[in-house]
Amino acid sequence: MSHLKALKLTSAVPARATVDPVQRAREKMIAALAEQKQMAEAKIAGQVFTPTHIVRKKNAEGIRVDVEAPKRVRQGWFTDGNSKVFFAIRYAGKPIEFAKDKNAIEVGELAALPKIIDTLIEAVRSGELDTQLTAAAVERGKMLRKSA
Repeated sequence: MSHLKALKLTSAVPARATVDPVQRAREKMIAALAEQKQMAEAKIAGQVFTPTHIVRKKNAEGIRVDVEAPKRVRQGWFTDGNSKVFFAIRYAGKPIEFAKDKNAIEVGELAALPKIIDTLIEAVRSGELDTQLTAAAVERGKMLRKSA
């Protein structure tokens, strides 16, 4: 008796996941903001923040293997001459403008930064920065097409 006859055979094609570009941009921004929050909390606690990611490298035998490597993360906050802390976010290589000619948030002191990042994450989730994220992605696309 055939083993295949015991199975229910059919013709099927896997459904391709539809990727909404706006949702993808939101998820990328939320992940970047969460990383900034972790970095700020580590700085406040006096610890060193060293995120890692998986990279594929060839080992001595020439076989590709997954290796955990340190990830370079750019700090999103900066201080001015009066020691005030400001926070700015970048997406697709461009600084995001929150309002006309306003590309940074005045934090005051570093201890207040995690709460502000939480507020930004909620703003991204609710779609308040969708137009800015889309515009930055379009600009990046134009820049990449010119050089190609």
